Amino acid sequence: MSIILAIETSSELASCALLRGDTLLARASSGVRTHSQTILPMVQELLAEAGIGLRDCDALAFGAGPGSFTGVRTACGIVQGLAFGAALPAVPVVTLAAMAQACREQTGAADVLAVLDARMGEVYWAQYRYADGWHEVVPPSLCAPGDVAPLPTGSPLAACGNGFSAYPEAFAGRDFAAAALAGIMPHASQVAQLARIELAAGRTVAPALAQPLYLRNKIAFTSAERLAINAAKAAA
Repeated sequence: MSIILAIETSSELASCALLRGDTLLARASSGVRTHSQTILPMVQELLAEAGIGLRDCDALAFGAGPGSFTGVRTACGIVQGLAFGAALPAVPVVTLAAMAQACREQTGAADVLAVLDARMGEVYWAQYRYADGWHEVVPPSLCAPGDVAPLPTGSPLAACGNGFSAYPEAFAGRDFAAAALAGIMPHASQVAQLARIELAAGRTVAPALAQPLYLRNKIAFTSAERLAINAAKAAA
């Protein structure tokens, strides 16, 4: 029975989850400016509720992106610090895949289009198919909302993500957008579920090798990111 601790901060919603067998505990907090301050207390609450310590986990997972620069670096940095201190492997999980998992949980769909607002008039998106596990149909991409072009699969396509509510005009009249679940966002609960599959398959990385998935360029850590990483190392 594996124990996975997951952190997700790629959007305005910060969340963490602890998956232990079939038991899932989760916490969430809104407000992108406070992610670096809220995520560690939430982690501590989950561990206390479960009655375990960090070293009792089998792996630490994080939403690797795409998403906000600060958000994905915060999650990656905190997991690196905690995993290094506890001698645990890290599991990066694509945020769009986590959204597809949430969409399948709500709809039962096997074909899912996940669209996340990327700001600056663009969206992150990817298309997935579930058949004995998730498979990428279209890999994570960045483009203008009107350029989102899912591939035909011969099956109904479920759509999700706040990209649809952020740019309604761009998706107006497009069949796949008609019933889109715009409220689905990346969440640590689904990150943990997907990470358990990756752990079982041996697809983990050493903490130092954990990296965010960027579809845009960024140069340096912000002060908030450095504080979050240092806090994680101190907590470990």
